[in-house]
Amino acid sequence: MDVDNLNLTLDLVAKEKDISRDVLVSAIESAIETAAHKVFGADRELEATFNSDTGQVELLQFMEVVDEVDDESVEITIDQAMRVDPEAEVGDQLGFQIFYLDRDKKQAEDEDKKFGDILGIKQARQTFGRIAAQTAKQVIIQRVREAERARVFEEYKDREGEIVTGRARRFERGHVIVALPRAEGILPSREQMHRESYRAGDRVQAYVKEIRADSRGPQIILSRTDPGLIYKLFEMEVPEIYEGIVRIVAVAREPGERTKIAVASRDADVDPVGACVGIKGSRVQAVVQELRGEKIDIVPFSEDVAKFVCNAIAPADVVRVLIDEKNETIELIVPDDQLSLAIGRRGQNVRLASQLVGWRIDINSESKVNELKDELRYYLALYAPDFEADDVEYMFKLGFHSAENIINADPIELTAIPGVDEDYAEGIQDVCEDLLEARATNKLWGPDGRQGSMNRLYAGEVEALVVVTERHIDEAPAADGETAAPAEAAAATDDVQEAAPAGGQQ
Repeated sequence: MDVDNLNLTLDLVAKEKDISRDVLVSAIESAIETAAHKVFGADRELEATFNSDTGQVELLQFMEVVDEVDDESVEITIDQAMRVDPEAEVGDQLGFQIFYLDRDKKQAEDEDKKFGDILGIKQARQTFGRIAAQTAKQVIIQRVREAERARVFEEYKDREGEIVTGRARRFERGHVIVALPRAEGILPSREQMHRESYRAGDRVQAYVKEIRADSRGPQIILSRTDPGLIYKLFEMEVPEIYEGIVRIVAVAREPGERTKIAVASRDADVDPVGACVGIKGSRVQAVVQELRGEKIDIVPFSEDVAKFVCNAIAPADVVRVLIDEKNETIELIVPDDQLSLAIGRRGQNVRLASQLVGWRIDINSESKVNELKDELRYYLALYAPDFEADDVEYMFKLGFHSAENIINADPIELTAIPGVDEDYAEGIQDVCEDLLEARATNKLWGPDGRQGSMNRLYAGEVEALVVVTERHIDEAPAADGETAAPAEAAAATDDVQEAAPAGGQQ
């Protein structure tokens, strides 16, 4: 083989595959060694070396000089060694050159006569060239593939979290295989927006979600649904975000439907919302277009949770915000005509607002809150008669307008109400727990020993009812004024048609 041709071939392959020439040389050497071990024996000490000056692969077998041979594959006697090297001594390691990639036939015959019998491989050397070529081809192809995979992994491993652009190449079980520069990415079906569809050759812009090292090569996992795509798209369209003046604090997204982002500015003179919207909405529209019409709400971030949640629930107006820091819950009270707007279609608006703020959000209309107040006021007057009406109203002003509010509160918080100590606060909470159970069963116990319903209570048809709970059932009064047994209570005969109480159900 021509020396220049072999070296030129290595250079061309290295350039075409974008692989180091050293990797290809190493692949050739490894291939020859693999073939040699297969032909001459796995126990032999063999070493292949590519000589760039001669353009040949030289295969050496190393033998140790000993007085008495125990293993003929790696040892020779001193007499045999001196036939090759007159100055050989016991303990020396002699290297015998047994193969060239492009050998002269006469040279091979001379070498066989000289020490082929010493190595014990004379017969095998006659067929080694053909086997070496076949094995070398397989090993080189494999090593080139491995090198290509390693190159792709090295190129993309630091690009996780970036946006890449490619073309849809083919489709596998709903997944889109995307042709990227010198690599392929996979856009799984779960990472595709449900309204999108692709054809071969379509442009695909996606977020690099993960780079996985796999036996078949690196897997570049792409996504069109990850919130990170929103960050990167705005970074591309808004210079203030790219420069760090404006930052996206949080993103809440339902891919293909709607997204809310909270933005803040490090410069008091820069309006973060205006910067993201752009002149006549040009910047945000560019992002919307890339997301195939997905709606985007941009709201200002605030360290004040109450203010932030009001921004997040926009465009609905909020009358009052009640914050439960212990349970990270926020209750919003909105005008009746704003309730559907605050909740959104299928609860989307409040759900995204909750994700954006990171707290649970409950929404009630003003009329619903008034119903809860009436229910609680009536119940406290009935079962906590020493709890003054003015104190009840003061409790409402503190934000405790429902049984749930009171139960979830720390008793110490209720001591802010005049005349309420910690023990009395726990008693109020017990009354509220009874109210919830009464609401769940819609059943009360009347002084005549018969069951009533919450509807009858609110309608004023029964008086001084006692809720049927585990705590009170033994105290339920019988018709004659005596305490009724549970069995008698269960045998009550008044079958009142039960319906949802006015204001008694949430």
